Amino acid sequence: MVADKGDGETDAPGGPVRHIPVLLQDVLATLAPKPGEAIVDGTFGAGGYAAAILAAGAEVTGFDRDPDAIAAGAAMVAASGGRLKLIHDQFSALLDHVEEASLDGVVLDIGVSSMQIDEAERGFSFMRDGPLDMRMAQSGVSAADVVNRAKVSDLTRIFGILGEERHAGRIARAIETERQKAPFATTRQLAGLIEKVSPRRQQDKIHPATRVFQALRTYVNNELGELAQTLFAAERALKPGGRLVVVSFHSLEDRIVKRFFLDRSGKVSGSRHMPMVAERASIFTLIGKQPIVADEAECALNPRARSAKLRAGLRTAAPAGKTSVDILPVPNLAALAALGG
Repeated sequence: MVADKGDGETDAPGGPVRHIPVLLQDVLATLAPKPGEAIVDGTFGAGGYAAAILAAGAEVTGFDRDPDAIAAGAAMVAASGGRLKLIHDQFSALLDHVEEASLDGVVLDIGVSSMQIDEAERGFSFMRDGPLDMRMAQSGVSAADVVNRAKVSDLTRIFGILGEERHAGRIARAIETERQKAPFATTRQLAGLIEKVSPRRQQDKIHPATRVFQALRTYVNNELGELAQTLFAAERALKPGGRLVVVSFHSLEDRIVKRFFLDRSGKVSGSRHMPMVAERASIFTLIGKQPIVADEAECALNPRARSAKLRAGLRTAAPAGKTSVDILPVPNLAALAALGG
């Protein structure tokens, strides 16, 4: 089952959970920032990780493709005494802004932020009616474009692969029928159709629209492709002894991160049915027992931590490996070409 950091549909008693950094103490213990070190927070968001890293004395470069996050972080930059720099760009562009082998640490918190989920106008959540948007960068192809223009076969693949939705075909065909009457424009409009096509059963723990919304958001923002490219970029940007820490929230993301570290540790075989290949020079060594997950106390405080998994590696002195997304389980979904994207 694919869980979501920001289903956006689960709030703590007394109101929504906002901007609580997931697995913060575990991230700090694994990243181990020290005074004067250069750390990249590839997913700045509301600045939770960055604030803690700054408090440890390190210097932070934060990336975010959401212009709202960059604007909201201006006050933190001003208060940092020059130790925090924010860059408005996707984290896969890391090497456009930092030198190779220059960083002591990179931390990534993958997925949509609570800040984005809680804003109805961003269109990430079906619990808050808003435009069917979901674009983290606030530009490019939107979720409405995909829903209204993609072929049924492409929608089926998007929902089935990225959302692991068992009724993907049925929902895609229903969308095709309805969009001929009127285009989909709002989150509640789409969620309402999904509820009719796939009504919630008493034993279901999540809303019927959760997986479809997750799939659309992942697709619109190319989240899995971005993650894969960023892992390779971080490998080149880290100096020997540098730490790469990744917190993921979906099984699809975690598989990519796990496979990357296994490959870069030199111990991955081509198939689970084949013997392990001969060990080669490790580019990363795994840090501690993995994955690290949130304890009961953190999950009670922040329900969005329930599906979080932390994996980390220590950069060795071995040369960076070949950048090849083919070694990672990244689905090949090219339907955007049909949308002119």
